[in-house]
Amino acid sequence: MGLKRRQRVEPEFSLAAMIDVIFLLLMFFMLTSKFVTPNALNLSLPSSSSTTMASPSLAISIDAESNFYFEVDGKTTKIARERLQSSLETRMKAMGKDPQSTTITVVAEKTVPVNDVVFILDIANKLKVKTILATDPDSAAPVKK
Repeated sequence: MGLKRRQRVEPEFSLAAMIDVIFLLLMFFMLTSKFVTPNALNLSLPSSSSTTMASPSLAISIDAESNFYFEVDGKTTKIARERLQSSLETRMKAMGKDPQSTTITVVAEKTVPVNDVVFILDIANKLKVKTILATDPDSAAPVKK
């Protein structure tokens, strides 16, 4: 009986099609990243249509002259920019709460430079604390119920 052995066909995988797809994806992301810039946004702060309320137990206020005020349980104290982080750490230890369950409300006037708000957000990030930016209700936007 004359049985012939079949020749095995070795499967080949061509990477050319995959490289073409990866190249097209790379070009797509490179081109679209040029169109997305943070400076292109016209932000109108601090008005908002949001009605989320936070507990006012811990808040930091900034006035138009970049003066910082530390508010704890309704008591407002002016504080130097350099002492803000140490004062927050001391107050959080005194409260005895977990930092991840603590929320700081940032109350900034409309004319306050963004650098001052980012300074507070950076401190909150170092302390692993959540932050909320306090805003006035937007009179032009409809209120959701």
